[in-house]
Amino acid sequence: NAVIGRYKLSVQSTSSGSSSPASLGTFVLLFNPWSSGDDVFMPNKAELEEYVLEEFGIIFAGNKNHINSFGWNFGQFQGDILNICLSMLDRSLNYRQDPATDVSHRNDPKYVGRVLSAMVNANDDKGVLLGNWSGNYEGGKSPSSWTGSGEILQNWKKSGFEPVRYGQCWVFAAVLTTVLRCLGIPTRTITNFSSAHDADGNLRVDEFYDASGNHLDRAADSIWNFHVWNESWFSRSDLGPSYSGWQVLDATPQEESGGIYRCGPASRNAIKEGDVDLDYDCPFVFAEVNADCMYWNYDPATGKKTLIFSQSTAIGQFISTKAVGRDDRVDVTNDYKYEEGSTKERKIFKKARKKLGLEDKFDPTAPTQQESDQKPDISGKFNVAGPLEVGKDLSLILVLANLQSDAKTVRVNMTAWSTVYTRRPVREIWKDSISVTLSPKEEKQFPIKIPYIEYQQQLTTDNTIQITALCHVEGGIQVLVQRDITLDNPAIDIQVLGEAKVNKEVDVEVVFTNPINIEMMDCVLQVEGSGLLRGILEIDVPPLKASEKSSTKFKLIPFEAGPKHLLVNFSCDKFADIKTFKMVNV
Repeated sequence: NAVIGRYKLSVQSTSSGSSSPASLGTFVLLFNPWSSGDDVFMPNKAELEEYVLEEFGIIFAGNKNHINSFGWNFGQFQGDILNICLSMLDRSLNYRQDPATDVSHRNDPKYVGRVLSAMVNANDDKGVLLGNWSGNYEGGKSPSSWTGSGEILQNWKKSGFEPVRYGQCWVFAAVLTTVLRCLGIPTRTITNFSSAHDADGNLRVDEFYDASGNHLDRAADSIWNFHVWNESWFSRSDLGPSYSGWQVLDATPQEESGGIYRCGPASRNAIKEGDVDLDYDCPFVFAEVNADCMYWNYDPATGKKTLIFSQSTAIGQFISTKAVGRDDRVDVTNDYKYEEGSTKERKIFKKARKKLGLEDKFDPTAPTQQESDQKPDISGKFNVAGPLEVGKDLSLILVLANLQSDAKTVRVNMTAWSTVYTRRPVREIWKDSISVTLSPKEEKQFPIKIPYIEYQQQLTTDNTIQITALCHVEGGIQVLVQRDITLDNPAIDIQVLGEAKVNKEVDVEVVFTNPINIEMMDCVLQVEGSGLLRGILEIDVPPLKASEKSSTKFKLIPFEAGPKHLLVNFSCDKFADIKTFKMVNV
């Protein structure tokens, strides 16, 4: 339980009386997850290998219909990283306000985790990363272009600790993983799909649409396609043993906690049991995985809003992390909540509402008289009818079904917008409206095609499109049909030509074929990998004509033995950040 950090070590000889001690140098003391007395003690050896010693990770992204993943180089044992992590602690607001008290708390992983969750974002304290969700990343690097934490932390130090531009949730989470693993706290990244950002603390997220079906960016609340945070492993002496184990920390600046943009540690067990009154920030994390959704029609002219429908099972799906010792996805949703829709899960939700003083407030998902008055006359969904790939036309089918035994006339207003992964609309791609008559119980299909040339200019680096159909049923209530689509980038291939040995040159080839019938310009290849090369290799690739194949060769001199990971990021004017990784056994 000693304070972590840099110590001076000196020796005093007893015989020489009062002579001054001789300095032996300095050493750094870290948390020790191998030691059973330590707050961060982790008994499982395979987990220690993964959550403390492993410098490579996999982060999950995409959306709930289509999970994808990419590699990340945490690089916690590279070069100057430990020094940078220690200087992060010394640049925190707590240290600046009262150094002695701050340092005296540095034996406590709860304290250190909370301080670092504030320091990884630039808000309040000129921390490491500046967030940007606008879709315009001028003046910095686009968040999706990073492939590891090392470059970000080194840039922060090199610039005299000016915030690095730009981060989004997975970048904040990856950097926090690097820093906490470096200091000896077992840590992993967690991805939550359909993640609620409940700004006003009512366990409810409101979304607004206008009559044309445009998703209006007017609420503080939002539902992100995915959100990435961290779990760190330590005991909770402040709460008791049943709340020890994995703790949620989140460095993405979403809401203030105690006046500062930071989040956690929130005990994962407390989240599952609905104990939202426990420290720290449990209500926010509970809402991220459990909030109810309310979809409203909003008329900007009159300010009138009408509830279209509400859902209690949409939020918090396929909560994912990398498997221990393997490159697979593990689903940890059941560690965050009881089975969706079960009596136990609804009971916990009620318990949380009660603890937050919401029990007498309107509960949108409780069955009320109002709901039985009017049910929707039709149902709708978007089906995918072709490949979801950048460079290909987007083909969907809108399926509308009449649920009633009399004919219905429907006016359908459709829009497609490019979005960032937080589902914030950025640019309109397409709109259309149709009038439909559905015979009793009839189901009709309406094919929709958005050509690549129509969406190519509008796409953000997240490759996400939100398509919406707002159905105005004559004499009935409105029906909202929507789907979030994540388009895959084309594939890129890495081959290691020959055997990789320590301090011996080895050739690597990266192969990419232009899948579109337009020339690709400004092609850049970015390569990194702990133990394989120091820093980042950037290679300019000549322009690629339509359907042309490019092969780029470069040399590596590995400097560490064992399984290492090579990460590649390829960008050009038509495709942003095509990523892949390859395990290299050195």
